[in-house]
Amino acid sequence: MCFGIMATSGYAQGPLGTILKRMDDHNKSLQTLKANVTMVKTNVQLNVSDTNVGTTQYITKIAGKGKMYVRIDWTQPVQEQMAVIGDNYELYRPRLGQVIYGKVQQSKGSPAVGGALAFMNMSREQLKANYDVVYIGEEGISGGAKTWHLQLTPKTQTSYKLAELWVDGNGMPLQAKITEQNNDTTTVLLSDLIKNQKVDTKAFALNYPNTVKKIKA
Repeated sequence: MCFGIMATSGYAQGPLGTILKRMDDHNKSLQTLKANVTMVKTNVQLNVSDTNVGTTQYITKIAGKGKMYVRIDWTQPVQEQMAVIGDNYELYRPRLGQVIYGKVQQSKGSPAVGGALAFMNMSREQLKANYDVVYIGEEGISGGAKTWHLQLTPKTQTSYKLAELWVDGNGMPLQAKITEQNNDTTTVLLSDLIKNQKVDTKAFALNYPNTVKKIKA
């Protein structure tokens, strides 16, 4: 991975154009993904953060025939399961006997991880059409990976006001951060990636008892 091309100063279109092209090429080649995932949610008003650790499986819209599939199995601090298919999600909380369901774009909370992963499925044209994209610079992230830091400001009103991506030299977003309108943040970090291994869509159907209470978000 050559990061030397990023040494040029400021927010030049040259470096940004190169990064977006690498992201676009990577997006076209990525079919599935398995990885460890860490999510940190910060409430700025209370100045507290909650960290969840688990694993994720992902099928791109191309491989998923127009639908994005995401599954998260949280193992710490508690066991929870979440599946996102298209814009619909389910969050199963065994300890509470609950399944929360709804639309990703209309929800705050855990589904934000699905929204963060969705950036991996956006083409260069979609990113440029929907966001004002700014290149911040080269940065290392947790685990030591070198990345390019991008800032994305939505061009139309969304549930969040800012998104940030940390992209490796292959064009893979390893970390995403979403800042909501009230300045609360959700940061998602991927590690130990396994790309393009066969993943069955059946893996995204959550298994829970019929006795659970289903709550619409």
